[in-house]
Amino acid sequence: MQIRNSRRWAAALILAAATAMSYAQWTNPADEIPAYHSAAPLKVSSLPPILSGPKLTGDNFRYPWQKHVYEDAAKISSVLYQLPCNCRCDRALGHTSLRSCFEGLHGTECSTCAKEGLFAYQQTKAGKTPAQIRAAIAHHDYESIPLENQ
Repeated sequence: MQIRNSRRWAAALILAAATAMSYAQWTNPADEIPAYHSAAPLKVSSLPPILSGPKLTGDNFRYPWQKHVYEDAAKISSVLYQLPCNCRCDRALGHTSLRSCFEGLHGTECSTCAKEGLFAYQQTKAGKTPAQIRAAIAHHDYESIPLENQ
């Protein structure tokens, strides 16, 4: 009888250990901070360019706010490099910061990226540091930005 109970306990412990090991993540992905760089790039010229000029036309730039956001993003390139993007394009597209969203067309398609980019521009012009803007983005302060009014 005692051997049978010992085997049951051993089987239960093995099952519990297997269950614990099978979990892919122990943290809530929503609690994780998206990718960003903690300091400005050493050479902005070595980074891919933010779309500008004649590239801001065509089907992906149907609305005035799309062009406006890209123009503002180009003015604060090194700040965007230091900010995360809450649309999680770091996972889906391999982006390394909010700046990456404006190196291609992603910023035209994603309202999160566009709002964060415009918010970063406004906050930079108001004298905020990248760390302060990062904290505000973490609190989702960018969500109230009306893109249609741009």
